[in-house]
Amino acid sequence: MRDLATALEVVGARWALLIVEKLLDGPQRYGDLQRELGAPTNILATRLRELEAAGVLRRLPLRHNTRAYALTDRGLALRDAIGALARWGAEGSGPVGQTPSRDLG
Repeated sequence: MRDLATALEVVGARWALLIVEKLLDGPQRYGDLQRELGAPTNILATRLRELEAAGVLRRLPLRHNTRAYALTDRGLALRDAIGALARWGAEGSGPVGQTPSRDLG
């Protein structure tokens, strides 16, 4: 349980895994991330700083004082976990409070 708590300290904050999921497609500029995610700019900036400090992503310098972000190997290692969470979410995408019925027969 301690390992899970450690992981959640890094990627458990709102927007963190969504940022990582977008960066799995390749480096993204700040403005593109903000537009695609719809995250408030102050929260996006905070999450990017936190993920960078945790070694999940790195900042890429671009021309004209702009930035892009790319995943490190540590960030890329989250691919399977994000895929599993997405599948889990799709399985339970019915109305809130209901669990999908399964034939256990």
